[in-house]
Amino acid sequence: MPATTKKLRCAVYTRKSTDEGLDKEFNTLDAQREACEAYVASQRAEGWTLVRDRYDDGGFSGGTLERPALRRLLADIEQGLVDVIVVYKIDRLSRSLMDFAKLVETMEAHGVTFVSVTQSFNTTTSMGRLTLNILLSFAQFEREVIGERIRDKFAASRARGMWMGGKVPLGYDVVARKLVVNEDEAPRVRRVFEVFAETGSGIETVARLRAEGATSKAGRPLDKGNVYKLLNNRTYVGEAAHKGQIYPGEHQGIVPRELWDRAHAILQVSPRSRAAQNRQHAPALLKGLIFGVDGRALSPTHARKNGRLYRYYVAQRVLKSDACGDDSIVRRVSAAQIEGAVISQVRALLRQPEIVVGTWLAARREAPELTEREVREALHRLDPLWEDLFPAEQARIMRALVERVVVGPGGADIRLRVEGLAGLVRDLGAIAPEALRAAA
Repeated sequence: MPATTKKLRCAVYTRKSTDEGLDKEFNTLDAQREACEAYVASQRAEGWTLVRDRYDDGGFSGGTLERPALRRLLADIEQGLVDVIVVYKIDRLSRSLMDFAKLVETMEAHGVTFVSVTQSFNTTTSMGRLTLNILLSFAQFEREVIGERIRDKFAASRARGMWMGGKVPLGYDVVARKLVVNEDEAPRVRRVFEVFAETGSGIETVARLRAEGATSKAGRPLDKGNVYKLLNNRTYVGEAAHKGQIYPGEHQGIVPRELWDRAHAILQVSPRSRAAQNRQHAPALLKGLIFGVDGRALSPTHARKNGRLYRYYVAQRVLKSDACGDDSIVRRVSAAQIEGAVISQVRALLRQPEIVVGTWLAARREAPELTEREVREALHRLDPLWEDLFPAEQARIMRALVERVVVGPGGADIRLRVEGLAGLVRDLGAIAPEALRAAA
């Protein structure tokens, strides 16, 4: 009796770099599969049979192994479900010599052979592997040349000021592959530059814009990241940028050059330097928040001695000269000391588990997807950045977080606003840490 032919399970793999034309009734993936299936049928006498699964990657580059169908194929190989991989050309499997070496190593480890129906070779022999490496080298060379051509064409187009695609910036629409000013959105862009040039503060700019109802192109409230991206986008002055080079754009600018220059003059100064320049104008952080045990507010005041500024909070009864002999109230307290004490306690409270949980529960009313961990990280993020904030920003945050500070002979009692904490968390959650460092 003749010997029984060993059954070899064949998997056909197809790939196309783009998804163009894949919606056709008979596309390039179908053409590749048809040729491969015909080849497998011709080897039926050798025991070749097709596996049921299809491994088709439409719209995936051959320069990476992160392709869904390929990952499924490799998983099936490791489970011993495939004996032969059949492709139309070897560059359908990979265009990278290094990646292909990894694939061949995986195949050899599981006894799997590889066949290209248009390039005859056998990977089980040294000559076949040499041929494979030569073909792969040319495939990788072709891929790199195509990439260089695309990059060169992109650079040349940008040098002519052309729009080359991507996310359409606020203030523009795309018509016939060109940027056209959106007259409804353009004033919103100019407003961002105007407020920043006026305040010199990213956080204050965000606060004002949100109060005015300004939104991004997607309709979401503008956050710190949005503002800084807008401020640094040269598209708004009618320019096109590419790899550090600036070219006149084909499109019309939205922001006047004078306004752009004013905003960027502020951006050129480091946040720490800008904050230092404004320390002498430090507002009273606790104005309207600090009270005595008698329920009356303490008023901020100051005095100068030998050219040095001294700030205080003074009880109303002292200002009216009717506190003589009354030791139940604090007559005057150093602003630097009480503000420092309140800031220290607030920063310490932000790390308390019960404050984190309470803030999380309050924030979830408007942001149900927010997690407790995100709230904790947002609150902790504020602590190391406090000193870099403008005094006006510090005062705004204090008003948002502190409900009341009551000072008496026995010390100070601080009451926080949980709702204010929740709002702060939502603001911080939308701001990257590096953007927060540019908090001016």
